[in-house]
Amino acid sequence: MIKKLFDKCVDWAGRKYANSALAIVSFIESSFFPIPPDVMIIPMVIAKKQYFIKIALIATIFSVLGGLFGYLIGYVFFNEIGFKIFQFYGYENVNILKEMFSSKQGMFSWFGLLFVAGFTPLPFKILTITSGFIHYNIFVFILTCAVTRGLRFFLVAFLTNKFGSKISSFMEKKAGKWTFIIAGVVILLCAIVYFLIMNK
Repeated sequence: MIKKLFDKCVDWAGRKYANSALAIVSFIESSFFPIPPDVMIIPMVIAKKQYFIKIALIATIFSVLGGLFGYLIGYVFFNEIGFKIFQFYGYENVNILKEMFSSKQGMFSWFGLLFVAGFTPLPFKILTITSGFIHYNIFVFILTCAVTRGLRFFLVAFLTNKFGSKISSFMEKKAGKWTFIIAGVVILLCAIVYFLIMNK
């Protein structure tokens, strides 16, 4: 099923309604859909390089809006909808997450995790729903989503604009390695800021 959805997204990228399809995929990927917008961004930018900023902007805006929808699911409809999404992706023990991230220190750790998930292939939808479930600060949530999703999609669009179809093979072979390196750097920076704040 995932392969069919993947192929369908790639096919949409070549249609007249590609921008609308990208907006929809970006929105639902932040709350329940398994295919990331990158799958559409790359072929869309290859086809229309001059519009790479617009394409990345569409993905970013609707991904953040989708993140807010995921937040709403966690905040209001977790038992009815959110938990079923968690089960689908193999995450069921959300109560442990709530206990871990309810304290002041935990909420700062959650910021780091949310930041990493927004920028890397980690399941962003799980973080958006859980953010609503634990009543995470919504303003920090929106800002973090905007920064991380923007960084990710604009980077993908820029690299595709610069290197063309070569970026596809790079994403397949080395993207995982580099995203985990970036994730490690982000976690380290968050830890440094955290200890600076706590030691004041």
